[in-house]
Parts: sequence; C-alpha cells; structure tokens
Amino acid sequence: MTPPAPPSRDPSDTPFPAASRGFSRRAALGGLAALAAAPVLAGTASAATPRTRTPDSRSAHTASAAATEPDLGPNVLVFDPSMPVADIQAKVSSVFATQESNQFGTERFALLFKPGTYDGLDVNVGFYTHVAGLGLSPDDTDIHGLVHVEADWMQGNATQNFWRSAENLSVTPTNGSNRWAVSQAAPLRRVHIRGEVPLWNGYDGWASGGFMADCKVDGRVVSGSQQQWLTRNSTLGEWAGSVWNMVFVGVDGAPPQNFPDPSHTVVDTAPAIREKPFLYVDGSGAYQVFVPALKTVARGVTWSGGAQGESIPLGDFHIVREGDSAAAINSALSAGKHLLVTPGVHRLDDTLRITRAGTVVLGLGIATLVPDGGITAVSVADVDGVKISGLLVDAGPAASKVLVQVGPAGASADHSADPTLLQDVFVRVGGAQAGKAGTSVEINSSDVIGDNLWLWRADHGTGVGWDVNTSDTGLVVNGANVLMYGLFVEHHQKAEVVWNGNGGRTYFFQNEMPYDPPNQAAWKDGARNGYAAYRVAPSVTSHEAWGLGSYCLFLADPSVVSDNAIEAPDAAGVRFHDMVTVSLGNDGTISHVINATGDPVNNTNTGISYLVSYP
Repeated sequence: MTPPAPPSRDPSDTPFPAASRGFSRRAALGGLAALAAAPVLAGTASAATPRTRTPDSRSAHTASAAATEPDLGPNVLVFDPSMPVADIQAKVSSVFATQESNQFGTERFALLFKPGTYDGLDVNVGFYTHVAGLGLSPDDTDIHGLVHVEADWMQGNATQNFWRSAENLSVTPTNGSNRWAVSQAAPLRRVHIRGEVPLWNGYDGWASGGFMADCKVDGRVVSGSQQQWLTRNSTLGEWAGSVWNMVFVGVDGAPPQNFPDPSHTVVDTAPAIREKPFLYVDGSGAYQVFVPALKTVARGVTWSGGAQGESIPLGDFHIVREGDSAAAINSALSAGKHLLVTPGVHRLDDTLRITRAGTVVLGLGIATLVPDGGITAVSVADVDGVKISGLLVDAGPAASKVLVQVGPAGASADHSADPTLLQDVFVRVGGAQAGKAGTSVEINSSDVIGDNLWLWRADHGTGVGWDVNTSDTGLVVNGANVLMYGLFVEHHQKAEVVWNGNGGRTYFFQNEMPYDPPNQAAWKDGARNGYAAYRVAPSVTSHEAWGLGSYCLFLADPSVVSDNAIEAPDAAGVRFHDMVTVSLGNDGTISHVINATGDPVNNTNTGISYLVSYP
C-alpha cells in the first residue's frame, strides 16, 4: 500500500513530493556534527529584577505585582505589557539565539507574559524554552505577532524540534498564520490562535509527530508533512491534511472518521481528563497555580466558559532551584508543600518521594531531573490525585531499574474519583549523556492518566550505541484502568510498552523501533524475531486502543525483522482500531501489524501497511 496524499485544498496544503514521504529524523543527522552550542545568555534580568514601568490603566495591578514578585531564578523572564516592546523583543530574541540549535545543552528558560496585549512581538521558540501567559484565561494574554517554531536550523527539517512548549496565551498572528513545526515533546496547550496553524516548515521539510490539547484555532490547522499528530479536547476551525496517523479525541471541528485514506481517527469524547496545572497572576498581583477540574466525557476546550478548578497560592509551593538537594526537596514534600521546579538541570542523589494525596509538581522551562547512582528519579505513593507535569527525566550513567514509578508494586487502591496525572513528562536515555535504565516509567497504581509522554532511548547525540545507552522498556503498566493520551515511545531494546493491567485505553501511540540492533541474533524475543512495540499481556481480558503507528529503520543491519508491531491476547474485550506500520526508507521488516495479521513492510514493497481493526 502507498501512503495517502494529504488533501490538496490549496497549494499550501501539499507537503512535498510523494517520493520524499516517510523520511525519518535521521535524514539530517549529518548536519548535527557541524552544530556548536550557542553561548549562555548573559545579562538577562530575573523575575525579581526591579523594572521601570510606564504608568497606565494597569498601574495599580503592576505596583501590587512588583511587591509580590517571587524569585524564580535567573532563567525565568517575566514580561509586563507596560514594558517597551523593543526591550521584550531583545530579551526574547537573545534567548532564541542561545536555544535555536541547542538540542542537548543545559540551558533552560521560561518566558512568562503577564495579562495584557503585546503588539508586534515575535517569539521564536527554541529548545528548552517554555512560553506561557500568566492570565487565568488564554485570552487574558494576547500577543499580536507570533509565538512560533521554525526548522531553519535544520534547513526546514523539523524532525528534531523537541523539548519546548507554549501554553495559556492567545496569538493574533502576523499575516494570519502561526507556524508550529515540531516533533515530539513540544506541546501546544490552552492556546487560542486567531488564524491558521501550519504544523510543518513548508515544502522544504518533514515533521514527525506532536500534541495539542485544550486549544482553540479560529482558522485551519494544516498538518502538511506531519507523519502523526494527536489533537485532544480542542476546537478547530478546520483541519487540512494527513500522512500516516492523525488522531482526534474530544475535538470540535475534527474531520470525519476516515482511516486510512485520509488517516483520520476520530473519538467523540475523552472519557476522563484533567488539564495541566498552570501558573497565573491574580487580580492583586499574587502568583498562584491553577489546577483545572477533572472532566469526564469531555469535548472541546475547558476555558471558554470560565476557569473551573482550584487555585493554590504560590506560598504553598517549595520552589526548586538548581543546586537544591534531594533531601531539602523531600523535606518540603514531607511538610506538605507542592513543588514548582524552575528551569535548569537538577541532579538528584536520592529519589524524590511524593507521598501526599493531591501533590502538584509543576516544572517550568522543561526542568530536567538527572538521577545519579542508579536511583529512581521520582516515586509516587498509591494515593489520590498527584499531578506531575512539565518535567524531563534524563537517565544517569549508572543504570536505574526504573526512572519514574507511580505506585509501589502491588498497588491496589481505587483512584477513579481523583486519578494521578502525568502530563508533558518526558524521559530520555542517552543523547545528553550515556544514560542507562531498565524501564523509563512504571505505573502500578490504578486509574492513572498519561497525557503526552515521550519516552525516548536516544538514537543520536552523546552516549548512543547498542551497548552504551541501554534500555529495555519505555512503559510498563501494571495498574488497572490506566488511560494514555498521546503515548510516544521510541527505540527501546525489548518490548517498548508492556501492558499487564486490565481496563487500559490508549488514544494515539507513536513508536520507532530501535535503529541499532547489530543483527537478528542480538534482537530476538525467545523464538520470535525482534520485539513487539506494544505488548498486552496474555492475562489481560480488557484493553482498547485507537490510532497506533510503529515504524522500523534498522540501520545497523537492514535484514533485521520484527515479527509483529503489536501483540495482544485474542479476547473479546481486547480491541484495536486504526493501526499502521512503516518501513522507513525500506530499511528493515515488520512482518505483521498485530498477531500475525496485516501485510508486511520491508524493502520489497512500498513500505507501509494499514489495518483498520483487530480482531
């Protein structure tokens, strides 16, 4: 089968010639060797730096805000609409100059905009940059200009545009279009864009997957060369385009269900979801964290009728800064504090232990945790309602058995009324250093919700090799009734997802098998060739998944074979919808989509296979 061409509603919809489709992010790896880390941004004011403000109608608000401005460290830049736009632009541009190609650097930034209108501002979002409004509604912060992502640093190829985000603001874009050309770990959340959103760089580039939630786009979303994408609980003016796997859950304005040509998987509502917590400034100028309410059978954006949820004063948070010890952080958690983790690389000599129900852990600026000595970075007790978001966990050189653990082994409590959430939680094994881990995320508690997880064993960067950045599995689910929205798991060396609990549901799965098995003998699961990307245990009697894609590119030995992309028991309660396998560049073979069913992809055919349902 050949991949479907995206709908050509006008020339801007057409991504690139058909012969170019299916290019993996390896397409431009040669260019990485020439990249040099940008210099550290110098002379940037912190949020606590005094500022001169021009008096205006917001003078009472800004005076109060100045008196309560928290110290969030030098890499959190807080802007006010009374500041000269040229000053804001200079700082924003300086951050981008540092971060544009800084893929594995240690610099981290959060650019926070207080409520108001910002005219003529161009916010180009680079690596490890988190752009957010500080209003209670996205429409409280309106940027007349751009908040965008380009792929110029890789000559238009967006397949390595990772680790960045924009949330809780509105954009009235220049010329009506606001590009967001990204791949994994680059979410758009709670954003209102008054125009069009292209998700790729144009005719000169590819893009490889992304995530949008609680967003309103007045115009079209143009997917172009995006290979796969999840849109959840949003409102769209229109959607144009598809390549392999476009999934819509609870979206007003979604295209009709039609798989595989075009490859649109549409689910009417999200069964249960709580949107990501966010920092905001209240009417008195005080900082608080808003925790949106849990929604069931949810559709569309949550904020159009006003905010629903609870506010937590910033005083109830321990602000984690670079250099803080794990002992100090754990002491704050034991004292009942939530955590606000500031931008930076935070090394841990002990596990961060979350034992109190309802604890919020909110990272700013893609805050990064590095566990030393083979420890688990974060563990969560079997309690209700923990919310962890905005973190990158980077495996250390000593192998950790598990990097993030939710619930101890054998956890059995019912958390359906107040589930734990993992949102924009990214785990990396290798790339920045020669990390090692057995499992990236292990979920033992029931009713956990994962919302945009990228669990990546690095295929490029520093410390990369079959025997160097070793990692068996990205995700192990032992708990019951676990939900996953936007599950990205790539390059692990055994089964990449292992699902042992009943009642699990996945809405969108994106996978690339490991690129580097040296030969077939080194990559066998007993008598089977290779490992399944998504494995449901034989004991499971209920499981359902929508929109699953698994791709192979066996660069070290193109003769390597994986027998199945998905393996699952043949049980009445186990069902799969809308699956696709691809042999990228026709290097390697996946023999079947699921359980010896589905056409092979390999170097003798067109390299793509669709299966609408199983069984």
